[in-house]
Amino acid sequence: MLLSHDLPPSPWVARWSHLLAPGATVLDVACGAGRHMQWFAQRGHAATGVDRAPEAIASASRFGHAMLADIEDGPWPFAGQLFGAVVVTNYLWRARLPDIVAAVAPGGVLLYETFAAGNESVGKPSRPDFLLQPGELLAACAGLRVVAYEDGFLADPERFVQRIAAVRPPEGLARSPLRYPL
Repeated sequence: MLLSHDLPPSPWVARWSHLLAPGATVLDVACGAGRHMQWFAQRGHAATGVDRAPEAIASASRFGHAMLADIEDGPWPFAGQLFGAVVVTNYLWRARLPDIVAAVAPGGVLLYETFAAGNESVGKPSRPDFLLQPGELLAACAGLRVVAYEDGFLADPERFVQRIAAVRPPEGLARSPLRYPL
């Protein structure tokens, strides 16, 4: 059986990982078996993951602090905590979007990728509850500086996605424009 930590990181997450500050803390929301925790831990980041599946947490705990919590039916376990990066892939619970965005520290990064409207035409998930509507992820990130955003169709495997790489501006005024390498 192939565990998700045996899978490579999302190409989107790998593509924008350079935006993280050296040693930044990372929160992986709905971390599964920890493939993104592993990716960041291997790059010198302290990783924290949260998932509601005990078997996922057992696997993810090898790569950092893994917390068993149901963030849909329970409280947000990271209230008041800030992370240098927050990573979310293949997960959507709209009620938690404000908490997820709020967990990004000043100068921190949000890397988010999940299914979008249109996916019902090619497979699962197909329920509108689990599919972002056009521009929805952009709207959720209104307080962040968007470095990259995509909303469209990917062919292999076939799926509709929205994904964003966004940075919370650092506190204080920069003397020169901040440079986020593309």
